[in-house]
Amino acid sequence: MFITKKQITLLIPSILISVFALAQEREGDTIQTGVIDVVKPYTPTISDAFKVKETPSLDDTDTATKKDVKYNIFSFPVASTFTPAKGKAAVVDKAKKVKLYNNYATLGVGTYTTILGEAYLNHAIGRDQAFSAYIGHHSSQGDIDDVLTDSGFSDSKLNLNYTKNNRDYTWSLLGGFQHETYNWYGLQQPLFNQATADTLDVGHSFTTAHVGGDIMFEDSVFKSGSLLFRRFGDDYGSGENRLKVNALGTVEIRDNEVDVEVFADYLGGSFDKAYAVPTALNYGNFIVGVAPTFKLNNDDLSVSLGVKAVYLNDTEASQSKFFIYPNIAASYRLVDDVLIVFGGVKGGLIQNSYYDFADENQFVSPNLFIAPTDQQYNGFAGLKGKLSNAMSYTVSGSYKSEKNKALFVNNDITQTSEAYTYGNSFGIAYDDVTTLSVAAELNVDINRNFTLGIKGEYFSYDAKNQMEAWNLPDIKGSVFVDYQINQQWFAGANLYYIGERKDQFNIPSLITPMTGVVTLDAYFDANAHVGYHINDRFSVFAKGNNLVGESYTKWQNTPVQGIQFLAGATYKFDF
Repeated sequence: MFITKKQITLLIPSILISVFALAQEREGDTIQTGVIDVVKPYTPTISDAFKVKETPSLDDTDTATKKDVKYNIFSFPVASTFTPAKGKAAVVDKAKKVKLYNNYATLGVGTYTTILGEAYLNHAIGRDQAFSAYIGHHSSQGDIDDVLTDSGFSDSKLNLNYTKNNRDYTWSLLGGFQHETYNWYGLQQPLFNQATADTLDVGHSFTTAHVGGDIMFEDSVFKSGSLLFRRFGDDYGSGENRLKVNALGTVEIRDNEVDVEVFADYLGGSFDKAYAVPTALNYGNFIVGVAPTFKLNNDDLSVSLGVKAVYLNDTEASQSKFFIYPNIAASYRLVDDVLIVFGGVKGGLIQNSYYDFADENQFVSPNLFIAPTDQQYNGFAGLKGKLSNAMSYTVSGSYKSEKNKALFVNNDITQTSEAYTYGNSFGIAYDDVTTLSVAAELNVDINRNFTLGIKGEYFSYDAKNQMEAWNLPDIKGSVFVDYQINQQWFAGANLYYIGERKDQFNIPSLITPMTGVVTLDAYFDANAHVGYHINDRFSVFAKGNNLVGESYTKWQNTPVQGIQFLAGATYKFDF
C-alpha cells in the first residue's frame, strides 16, 4: 500500500495519543480510550484576551473591615519639687509725651550788634477757623573790616493769615508788610578813599506789602485757586505792582483725567530815572496761559504728558507774542525703591521783577530794565532711589536753553551825584544762555534724631553776546546736619561752597575807557548751632556763622562779616 504524506502526518499524532492513554490506564485512570480526530490546529485570536482592571475588586470579608488596634502604656506618678513662680508683667519704658504749643517767641543778640527776634502766634476760633500772625526782625550794624561806609542792614516783617475749613472746601486770606534797609558799601578800592566815602549817603530801603488768598476743594472738578497782589518799591521813587492768579482743575476725557492749569500774571512798574540818563523807565508785561497735562500711572511707570501755551503782551511797547512749551515728565521704577529712572522736558516764560532781583541781590541800583525770560526748554534725566532704609540718593543732569536770561553785572563807574554810581551797585544784562549741569545728592536719616544731607552741582555756561555768564558759579556744594543728641540737647551745621564767578569792571568816563573781567574767588562758609531744652517751654541756643572766618565777597566789592556769634532763647506757650 502506498502511504501518502497526509496519512503519515495524521498517523504520528494518533500513535502519541495512544501511548499517552495507555500510560494513563496503567496508572489506574478511569478515562476511556477512544479515537480523536484532529480537524484543525488551535489558532488563538486577540478577541480571546481580556483587560485587567487597574483596581481589582476584592470579594473578601476579611479585608472589608479594618481591625482596631489598642495601645496600652504603663503610667505611674512621679514626685516633683518644682513650684512655678507667679507671673510678672514686663515693664515697658514709655516715652514722655511731648507737649506741643501753638505759639513761640525768640530773641537773640550777637556780634556786630546783631539783633534777632521773631514771634509766631496761632489761635483757633472754634473747630473750623484759625488765625495766625508772624512778626520778625533781623538787623546788624555791619562794621565789616576794610569797608569805607556804613555796612549795616535791617529786615522787619509782619505776615497775617486767616483759614476757614468747610465741609467741601478750605479757603484762607493772607496779608503782610516788610521793610528792609541796606547800604551800597562796596566802593571800588583803591580807586576811592575815605574822603570820597564820607560825601556819600549809600543807604537805601525797600518796602513790600501784599494781600491774597487761596482755596482748595474736595471731590470737585475745580481743585484749587490762588490770588496774590504785591506792591514793591524803594526810597528812590521806584514802584512795582504785580497781580498773579492761578487755577487748577481736572477734566475727564474718555475715562482719563486731564489736569488743566490756567494762570495770569500782570507786572507793571517804573523807575524814576535810568542809570546813565535822567529818563524815567517804565515797564509792563501781561502773561496769560493754559497748561493741560495728561497723567498715566501703570504699575512701575508714571508719565505726565502736557504742553504749556503762553501769551505775552508788552503793554509799554504794545507788542504781543505767543509761546508753546513742552511739559513732559516720566519716571520708571526699575528695582522697587532702589532704582528709579526719571526724565523730562519742560519750559516756560519766566516773569522777572524788581522784587525778585532785589530779593536775590540787595545791592541792585534803582533803575533796572525789566523783561521776561524765555526758557525754551529744560531737558533733564537722572536716577534716584534708596541704598538702604536710611539712605537715599539722586543723580541727575540737565541741559536748558534760555533766551533773554537775566544776569547780575557790576554797574559802570560814572561818579555822578548818585551814591550807587561808584562801582558799588549792580544792574541787569540780558543774553541768550545755554546751561549744562550735573548734580548728585545723598540724604541719610539714621533715625528721627539724626539727618545728614550732601549735595554737589557742576555748571557749564555758554553766553551768546556777553563775554561771560556774569556772576553764575561753576560749582555749588552744600552739607547740612541735624542731630537731636538727647531730650535736652540738639545741634546742627550747614556748610556751603560756591565756586568762581565772573564779573565786569568798567570806567567809561576816562579819556581811555578802562574795562575788564574780574574773577571772584570761590568761598567756603560754615555755620553751626547748638541748643538746650530747659523744659517743655523754655530753650536756649547759640549760633556761629562764617566760622572759617574767611572775608569772602559774594558780589564784587562787597565783603561779608567775619566770624559771627549769636546767643538767644525761645519760649513756647499757649493762650
